[in-house]
Amino acid sequence: MLRRSVLLRAAAGALTASGSTGGTVLGARAAGRPRARSGFEGGGGPVVLSGWERGGSLVVRKVGDLTGPGITTRFRMDAADLGIPVRAPDGRLLFVFGDTFEGASVGGGWWRSPVALYGRVSRGGEPVGEAGELGGNVAWTGAVGGRYAQQLRPYSHDGPSFSTVLPTDVITIGTDMYLHVAVHQGFGNVRWSEIWRSRDAGETWHPTAARFPGTLHGGMFQLLTWALADDGYVYVLSTGFQRDKPALLHRVRADRITDPSAYRSWGRRAAGWAWGNPPTPVLDGRVGEMCLRPLDGRWLLTWFNEGDYRIDALVLDTPVAVCGATAEERVTLIRGAAWGREDDAHVAQLYGGYVIPGSTLDDLYLTVSQWNTEAGWPYRVMHFRVRGLTAVHLPGH
Repeated sequence: MLRRSVLLRAAAGALTASGSTGGTVLGARAAGRPRARSGFEGGGGPVVLSGWERGGSLVVRKVGDLTGPGITTRFRMDAADLGIPVRAPDGRLLFVFGDTFEGASVGGGWWRSPVALYGRVSRGGEPVGEAGELGGNVAWTGAVGGRYAQQLRPYSHDGPSFSTVLPTDVITIGTDMYLHVAVHQGFGNVRWSEIWRSRDAGETWHPTAARFPGTLHGGMFQLLTWALADDGYVYVLSTGFQRDKPALLHRVRADRITDPSAYRSWGRRAAGWAWGNPPTPVLDGRVGEMCLRPLDGRWLLTWFNEGDYRIDALVLDTPVAVCGATAEERVTLIRGAAWGREDDAHVAQLYGGYVIPGSTLDDLYLTVSQWNTEAGWPYRVMHFRVRGLTAVHLPGH
């Protein structure tokens, strides 16, 4: 049903064959609810990763699960992935999920995508706002659609024209929110992508006139991340859904985000790099889900590096600086692992890696997805904390 299982299974299978993750070996825990072959429930204490080529160390900890039985059951969504977070115009946190099922397994009834939940991050039972340390886990306060999490737009899955619609990133500009989604006919076969808009803090969504062919730029404008800069432009990094392509960079005026003709690519010709040139890859490798955000006066890019089976990060002075970043400047936040060989910094069949609003470079919170493609569970979103990124030797420090 969902072809992307092939992509995740290949990476996990290669690592299982090697039998090594470089992390603490944890045994699988028996439980009364579905946790088949997970081997990792967190709570084992933070993992310190040291000896980076650039010096310094990171402290990585799994805060907890964000979806699953007993956590999102009341919204009829025990199985879900992605969980792309954004702060809505009214101040609430909104998390947008991809393929979602009622039961605790892929294909486990009532298939929807995308869906969204509202939440708050608390510390000691008290909510914490945009500024200040996040500290605690996310508490869900409601679902888009009412009592149960409803699909953000009505359509039937596995139809003659397309099978599912997956979110890639969401942005708030003034009082409006924009969601970029990719329309699939079988996972990875993107027919087109489009932009939806909400003018009521994410409660309802409507398509705009913005539609991009799946073949645009050689299929490298299917999955994107975007963020608004102080110069009035939205900067857009994009790639394909197949996790076998590099990433491109575009920008568009914020007030023209729904006009495909207004997007200008960053590219290199004989005279050098310039906006409006044909797009040139700015991030090499097999790029998956990405998250670009302005943070602490700089820019943070996190992405699923499928080629190296890990979630990496770059801290940049400007979005354009991504094209000059070297492999040595990348910082690995969470590494892939084989099933049964996980700890806080090593996760089996991981992907995603989205920054939760309220994070800082020194105290970073991420949503990370996990899918056991053989068993169908775990298929969930988790909450991770990474400390010490500014202590690692980064460009400009």
